[in-house]
Amino acid sequence: MADAFKYSGERKSFQSFNEPYFWTSVIKDWKHLLKNDEMKMIIIKSFQWLKQNELVNIYGYIIMPNHIHVLWEQLKMNGKETPKASFEKYTGHMFLKQLRINKENLSEFETEQDDRNYLFWQRDLLAVLIRDRQLAGDKLDYMHYNPLQPHWQLCEDPIKYQFSSARFYETGRDEFGILTHYMDCLQKHCQVRTPDKKKGYDRIFNSLPGCKKGCK
Repeated sequence: MADAFKYSGERKSFQSFNEPYFWTSVIKDWKHLLKNDEMKMIIIKSFQWLKQNELVNIYGYIIMPNHIHVLWEQLKMNGKETPKASFEKYTGHMFLKQLRINKENLSEFETEQDDRNYLFWQRDLLAVLIRDRQLAGDKLDYMHYNPLQPHWQLCEDPIKYQFSSARFYETGRDEFGILTHYMDCLQKHCQVRTPDKKKGYDRIFNSLPGCKKGCK
């Protein structure tokens, strides 16, 4: 699994419409703002709204205590802003509201930027264009196995981590109603064909060229 935890591909922050990207966004100064489930649900609710309004397709995700990874595709503008901008605006507003409700210290998120008083997302995000099947599989593996890393140890099995798409690829169950199977994306963009539509975690990942069997 070592190779799955190395970034590869085209790196940039800009994301074109109707192209799949592996997107990483980090909480300011790597603070553990997303440690509590109530904060993670702010991310989920934003994803749900974007999906319901047909602004994005989400093929995979993981919400960690201080960052998120998403394999997604932005489909169209939300008025005058991109879906990513809408996501950042909504989540930032709700983070601020929740921190005030909890009477937590906001000083660590203060900023001197002219257009805002608080900053929750760092401005060094990473977007990798997904061009082929192996890269898609590598990024899904990277996301789903993130909670098992020695410095996290948040679970013992990827499918037991609630705020991740791992369970969807094991069981087909989409708890939050936000996911589209990544093979649907690849068939559209990379002209990849599969012999059947069965959705299984081992089947999906072990069929990828770069995945080692038994990695579950």
